[in-house]
Amino acid sequence: MQDENVHAFSAISLSGAPIDLRQYTGRVLLIVNTASQCGFTPQYKDLEKLRRQFGERGFEVLGFPCNQFGKQEPGNEEEIGAFCERNYGVTFPMFAKVDVNGIAAHPLFKYLKRTAPGLLGTKSVKWNFTKFLVRKDGTVYKRYAPYTQPEALAKDIEALISE
Repeated sequence: MQDENVHAFSAISLSGAPIDLRQYTGRVLLIVNTASQCGFTPQYKDLEKLRRQFGERGFEVLGFPCNQFGKQEPGNEEEIGAFCERNYGVTFPMFAKVDVNGIAAHPLFKYLKRTAPGLLGTKSVKWNFTKFLVRKDGTVYKRYAPYTQPEALAKDIEALISE
């Protein structure tokens, strides 16, 4: 089946290049839907901190901008990239804007939501900065709410890297 794990998907980078997520096989991933004009936007700094803390040990953050929540990601790909780099020093991979809910939701997020439902089994992503932690084999470990601070994931990341 195509959606056995995250590595079965591809996405378009901010620069417009197709990225096969198989290239992340063997790495622990944190997949996050992001936005530049959200109350949670400062989490970019802490997501980058996690990437620097664990990156050399097999961890990566993947950012997916989304404009579905309060239209808080109005920029184009070039503006999004410049904003993230200038304001938060983001060096982790950022992808082109996607929908995470609805009929046009990116297939990756359809898989993530189905595999790791939210509170009380809800399938939809409720807001920007919902986080999905993924094991080295591409299976989803856990979903975290937008208000969960990135540093709170450090123990789980450490455990998955050590597996």
